[in-house]
Amino acid sequence: MPASHILLIRCSDEPGLVFKITGVLFAHGLNIIRNGEFVERADNTFFMRTEFAGPFEAETLTGELRQALPAAADIRLSDNRPKNIVLMATKEHHCLSELLVRHAFGELNARVLAVISNYPKLGDITRQFGLPFHHVSHEGQTREAHEQEVLAVLAGYQPEFVVLAKYMRILSSEFVAHYANRLINIHHSFLPAFVGASPYAQAYARGVKIIGATAHFVNEQLDQGPIIAQSVIPIDHTQSASEMAQAGRDVEKIVLARSLQLVFAEQVFVHHNKTIIFD
Repeated sequence: MPASHILLIRCSDEPGLVFKITGVLFAHGLNIIRNGEFVERADNTFFMRTEFAGPFEAETLTGELRQALPAAADIRLSDNRPKNIVLMATKEHHCLSELLVRHAFGELNARVLAVISNYPKLGDITRQFGLPFHHVSHEGQTREAHEQEVLAVLAGYQPEFVVLAKYMRILSSEFVAHYANRLINIHHSFLPAFVGASPYAQAYARGVKIIGATAHFVNEQLDQGPIIAQSVIPIDHTQSASEMAQAGRDVEKIVLARSLQLVFAEQVFVHHNKTIIFD
């Protein structure tokens, strides 16, 4: 099968957009493999994701699309190549190990460049997969100084995305600004419920009957960024907060992996504080 490319378009909505876009692709002899479109009625915004195959000249194709579409249209072409990423974690291994295994078997559409942690505990498992491990301790440092050290390590790799695979430190808005819409976190609750620390203890105290996990882009507000993927499992009154946490770990690692598959396959648009997902 020929290599596929992905066309991503966001613009104000008007009649005939799908016809115009597919017409330009047809005129270039390109074959559409998969297509999805959506209109956000609240602000009249049109989204379209088109997977296609065939040879083309990117600048010419983009120019013709821009002429056919409303002014200020956001047009992006992707070759669907693996993304360069860095993983960050603290002490818990379940999300990190899940991603390392998937990466080893080519299931992430990503290249893991390194792992960064504020504790040394996860170094051995990282090195077993032949990846660099950076222990950047936060102890005895201000948050600003520690974050500057982490940013220096990240700058050496220039990742397209940074994944917080149970990185249990709150990041400053200055740090987040370096990776706007490129910083992905897994939170151990079904957001917007139980924001912040100890969500399983909060869930236990509230007597909930389901617990879940949420993968989201990180913004300057704690656990308030655009949601990418969520899932839940049932629990009951017999389970303690620690038992809920143990059960929740399986949900967390699957939800995080699923969110990365969506993002790295160019299936996610960030629109204000929500996501538009073509699944």
